[in-house]
Amino acid sequence: MVGRPRSTIVLSLVGVGLLVTGCGSTGDGSPSAPAPTAKRELPPGPLRELAAQANQIFDGGAEAFERRVTELRGHPIVVNQWASWCGPCRFEFPFFQRLADRYAGRAAFLGVNSQDSREAAQSFLEDFPVPYPHYFDPDADIARVFEGGRAWPTTAFYDARGELVQTRPGGYASQEDLDADIRRFALGG
Repeated sequence: MVGRPRSTIVLSLVGVGLLVTGCGSTGDGSPSAPAPTAKRELPPGPLRELAAQANQIFDGGAEAFERRVTELRGHPIVVNQWASWCGPCRFEFPFFQRLADRYAGRAAFLGVNSQDSREAAQSFLEDFPVPYPHYFDPDADIARVFEGGRAWPTTAFYDARGELVQTRPGGYASQEDLDADIRRFALGG
């Protein structure tokens, strides 16, 4: 019976070690992204301006959105079309929270709140804060700019030249899937 308690202790230590190791990774061997509230100091420029506008909802329609895409030339852009009433949007929003922080300084993120009320959208952003601004799109006019507006959520990817390279209707099942598409379509790798 002396060996039994020792093996139990060893197994317990191994289990604790696995738990601790798992808590600091995303499953792909890379460290977990910091919480979306973590502030990174970005160099002056359009990405710093986006970070300063975190969680704000802007008007201006498709023209304002297209102007922003033009201003962001030189940086790849990930656009998330969402609505507060959309279950799959709620499911994937934490992926955008974490990955926008992970790619801060390397890619721009924009939200497009389509066919929703401003009050519901603002409440949603209070529950799910993200480090980037959003455009209010009650009629899905902005969404049509990037071939969205047919499914919620929709994600669009622009390359650093400001060219739309991919539009993906529907939600992401995992953060890893979204991360792979960001690297493939926005970052070109």
